[in-house]
Parts: sequence; C-alpha cells; structure tokens
Amino acid sequence: MLAQHTPLLVTPTDTMALGAAMVETEAAVSDAPTYAPEATGALLLGLLISPKEPKEPKGK
Repeated sequence: MLAQHTPLLVTPTDTMALGAAMVETEAAVSDAPTYAPEATGALLLGLLISPKEPKEPKGK
C-alpha cells in the first residue's frame, strides 16, 4: 500500500491546548486599520480643493 492508516489519537492535553488557542484574545498592538473620523474631513477637503479636469475647447 502507498499510504498507511494511522489512528487519530487526541489526548486531553491536546484538547486543552486547542481550546486555549481558540479563546486567546487579540494582541493589544496590531496592524489593523482603525477608524479615524478626523480623516474623513481631510479627504473631503482634498476632493473639494483638487483642480477640475480640463475641458476641450468648443471653438476648434
């Protein structure tokens, strides 16, 4: 046979370690983006101040 059948052995220690890993809290410092309401105003201001697209001349 190419593959051997090995029984799955799970000990109570393995179960406890898996349970502890599943309930771990998230790290206090992460790379996830955070909500910053003051950034919204800056983005809107940038859109309002940005120059308009040039229009093609109509007379030519």
